[in-house]
Amino acid sequence: MRLRVVHRTGYTYPGGARTSYNEARMTPASTAEQEVTHTRLDITPTPWAYSYVDYWGTKVTAFEVHDRHERLQLVATSTVDVQRGEHARAGIDWDEVRSPQVLGARGELLELTELTDPGAELTAFALRQSAGAVRPADFVAEALAHVHAEMTYEPGSTGVHTRAAQAWDQRRGVCQDIVHLSLGVLRTAGIPARYVSGYVMPRRDADIGAPVIGESHAWLQWWDGEWVSFDPTAGAAPDDFSVEVARGRDYRDVTPLRGIFTGVRTSSMFVEVEITRLA
Repeated sequence: MRLRVVHRTGYTYPGGARTSYNEARMTPASTAEQEVTHTRLDITPTPWAYSYVDYWGTKVTAFEVHDRHERLQLVATSTVDVQRGEHARAGIDWDEVRSPQVLGARGELLELTELTDPGAELTAFALRQSAGAVRPADFVAEALAHVHAEMTYEPGSTGVHTRAAQAWDQRRGVCQDIVHLSLGVLRTAGIPARYVSGYVMPRRDADIGAPVIGESHAWLQWWDGEWVSFDPTAGAAPDDFSVEVARGRDYRDVTPLRGIFTGVRTSSMFVEVEITRLA
């Protein structure tokens, strides 16, 4: 699948901002499952900017605007070839996942963050079910199915700062919350897992060349001797209509755009994603 993604976002500042300092994580990554053939990030007003790859392997564009501006706009345009074919994997056992090699290389992805702590009920579930699972993969399948069955996807029921345990208490949330809950359960059982942000094209029947409204989305990857992708919101693995952008411990590591500004008290954010199937 060849997809073109156009992600427009930014802020308006009533009264005008004097300066703003920002970071953008909007450039898709080339991985074993996708190849980025073209990418460009346009920022208005024209800023001073530089790019780097962060600790988790995500490309970051840091930029500053020192002229007064009432609107800051970013347009990230990318063309990505995606091929997420199924392949056989041996998987690892509990001794391997708890080995010093795994703990040393991926220990940070075992820690519960403020956003991923699942709370007492799911912690007890993770410890109980993992103790009876023959292999880590068996536990992961059961745990993710449990979270998927219990949670209701409801836009507007939570915010970007909502913690996993809060979403679980109300059994409602969006993809961010469901991923945070899933990460918390897997990490509690001792399985390294990371947050993945990206885009998904909701209309699989769209004609080639016809742009459709896309969605920013989140899923996870867990360690089974290799990184295995799974979308706990959909209850299935991501398909060729999904484009990966960033990875980290939780949403705070992959936020598409964040920063600070001076000159006014408030700002308003806008977001629009357009995806076109090219082939």
